[in-house]
Amino acid sequence: MAKRKVGIVGLGIMGGAFARNLVAAGWNVVGYDIDETRRRAMARAGVKIAGDVKALAAEAETIITSLPKPAALDATVNGIIAAGVGPRVIVEASTFAIDDKLKAERALRKAGHVMLDCPVSGTGAQAKTKDLVIYASGERKAIRRLRPLFAAFARATHDLGAFGNGSRMKYVANLLVAINNVASAEAMVLGLKAGLDAQTVFEMVRSGAANSRVFELRAPMMVRDRYDDASMKISVWQKDMAVIGEFARALGCPTPMFDATVPVYDKAMRSGHAEHDTAAVCAVLEKMAGMRRDEVGPPRQESRRVGKAERAHASSRRKEVRLRKARAHLGSA
Repeated sequence: MAKRKVGIVGLGIMGGAFARNLVAAGWNVVGYDIDETRRRAMARAGVKIAGDVKALAAEAETIITSLPKPAALDATVNGIIAAGVGPRVIVEASTFAIDDKLKAERALRKAGHVMLDCPVSGTGAQAKTKDLVIYASGERKAIRRLRPLFAAFARATHDLGAFGNGSRMKYVANLLVAINNVASAEAMVLGLKAGLDAQTVFEMVRSGAANSRVFELRAPMMVRDRYDDASMKISVWQKDMAVIGEFARALGCPTPMFDATVPVYDKAMRSGHAEHDTAAVCAVLEKMAGMRRDEVGPPRQESRRVGKAERAHASSRRKEVRLRKARAHLGSA
């Protein structure tokens, strides 16, 4: 497949990273987003900005969609159909309920287009460096033909078969991400509460058996206690949490650990972290632990002084015992 034009609808954290990497790889990228700030930023990055979805569909035979809500997908599908153009391949990369994607797929197929279900595994930070995995599903021939395109913004692509299997796999992966993220924060707060330095906790966990990709990605933000440079906003993540929970319940599959993370993310939403990275659950757990970073710290000097006093006392007791034994021995001689 020769490099050619590709359209991207949705130029946020993920879609914007796709666009930048595709431009860097030599692709002609046409983009659209309802947000004017994003449009201007992508124009500066070398993306041609279309006036609307209809105009974008008129230019690009392959269209990637990376959207925040099912309503945005509905609007995009309507725009593509309204364009009245020849067959297009739509690569749907968002995380939505399968029913929402099936509705879009049926409408596009009726209009003569092909839609693929291709959610990606990875954060916004990983998307910037092409450290993404694509869970592709749908028409096998179309997936095979698009592999060069996928390789321009992801490190791996897996064909999972029937349409919808990509989303099913994404739910499995994101369930683990949800748990690992809160577990990483819980471990960090335990270390801080115990008087350990945050950077030390990060380095020691990363070098040991407890490490994970999620910990490596999110713990540095926890160390800095800064969550404003979001690679996945909590407000967007809540949509993923709802989709995974509903999917598992429909299957009758117990998810006790996933369920335990739900109130933590909910509390983050209610406490001013909606636009922060999901790593901000660390700040939530710190508050629940009744701690402030400027108030915790290891009493290292005091601990050493207490240790010396205890060792001196123990040594004195041992000497006293030895002396009594010696006297007893002399008395019996």
